[in-house]
Amino acid sequence: MWHENILSTIGNTPLVKLNKIVKGLPCIVLAKVETFNPGNSIKDRMAVKMIEDAEKAGLLKPGSTIVEGTSGNTGMGLAIAAVIKGYKCIFATTDKQSKEKVDMLKAVGAEVIVCPTNVEPSDPRSYYSVSRRLATEIPNAWYVNQYDNLSNTAAHYESTGPEIWEQTEGKITHLIVGTGTGGTISGTGKYLKEQNPDIKLFAIDTYGSVLKKFKDTGEFDENEIYPYITEGIGEDFLPKNVDFSVIDHFEKVTDKDGLVMTRRIAKEEGILVGNSAGSAIAGLLQMKDKFKKGDLVVVIFHDHASRYMGKAFNDDWMRERGFLEEETINAKYILEQKNLKEFVTVAKTDTLSQAINLMKELDISQIPVLDEGEPVGSVTEGMILNQLLENPDNINKPLGEVMGKPFPTVELTTKADKISKLINKQTPGVLVRDTIGQLHIITEYDLIRAIAR
Repeated sequence: MWHENILSTIGNTPLVKLNKIVKGLPCIVLAKVETFNPGNSIKDRMAVKMIEDAEKAGLLKPGSTIVEGTSGNTGMGLAIAAVIKGYKCIFATTDKQSKEKVDMLKAVGAEVIVCPTNVEPSDPRSYYSVSRRLATEIPNAWYVNQYDNLSNTAAHYESTGPEIWEQTEGKITHLIVGTGTGGTISGTGKYLKEQNPDIKLFAIDTYGSVLKKFKDTGEFDENEIYPYITEGIGEDFLPKNVDFSVIDHFEKVTDKDGLVMTRRIAKEEGILVGNSAGSAIAGLLQMKDKFKKGDLVVVIFHDHASRYMGKAFNDDWMRERGFLEEETINAKYILEQKNLKEFVTVAKTDTLSQAINLMKELDISQIPVLDEGEPVGSVTEGMILNQLLENPDNINKPLGEVMGKPFPTVELTTKADKISKLINKQTPGVLVRDTIGQLHIITEYDLIRAIAR
């Protein structure tokens, strides 16, 4: 069996369980991976719905030109549908959008006009104003207006919501969605709450956007508006598709946290997704106290990483903005890489013979000596040999009389290069005290193993 055209492949995207990135949360977290749509984003769903509804209403006719202001993904969905249906497309976008998005729109035949980001929506230079103006100037043009076109919300009510309900067998307890136009969370959420009113809807917003403040206070505060880097979520006005009544909570995420998390999703889950997915997972982790054992959380992964290779996945771009978190090998990292066993110690009242037997039994080459929980000395193979060569009877002496110097103690943040300078033949290990006061040991082998990973 085959599809008559690419549009019939939209939807029925998979739910994928997340593991490493959400480790420590009591709930199950599933990602709705919308990159499986032909345009690699969730916007394919509403793009086709808006076009089909416009055709039914007589707004789109043969030879029409589709005009829209887009951050890229909606434009891609519209452009793909236009290829199949025979329409032209002209899109206005902002200069903060990735070059990849613009190039991909051009690849499917769309004309793209890049407008400045840092202007008011009413400014004639804004991509909102430019797209509206073009729609009035171009003969036989249709202005999509995804922000206020309620077919956007309807698309998700009719497809995304039912899919998630069916895929989770009705067990979903929370939905988390990066929110811009509002169509995804409003349409999907409305359907899900009709099935179970107890389902919670959490919208992810960004700093520089007015949505959270309006939800929390009912006030449209222009002081909340300022430029931000995050793409695809947040707004500086109130789209009609944002149904604040169905949304339970807005969570703001910084540009840096969202971008860094986008990279982590790829490295830790093997899922290549865009900026809004990173913000959604960062927001999920910020809200960890809102979830309990037995909860089933679904997070929308809107679009694909291919649209962000020049930004989120470009080390130089991230570093220039102070967003790149360089991996630092420190004591905390080294301990995380080793299999932490029971911390073996001896007391200064124990004999050298007892220490030797313990080392043989556990196949270890050094033991810290503690007194009332504090390191006061050490037993090493070299120290044992020296003591026995000096006097074989030393084997029966208490360690307090024959032990070597205590191992150095370092902080969790101490870097590997400093640790390596402390470790030598006389000092084969260093001690680290964790956040709850428990001592651990780092040996030369532990250091090598962590660096070589």
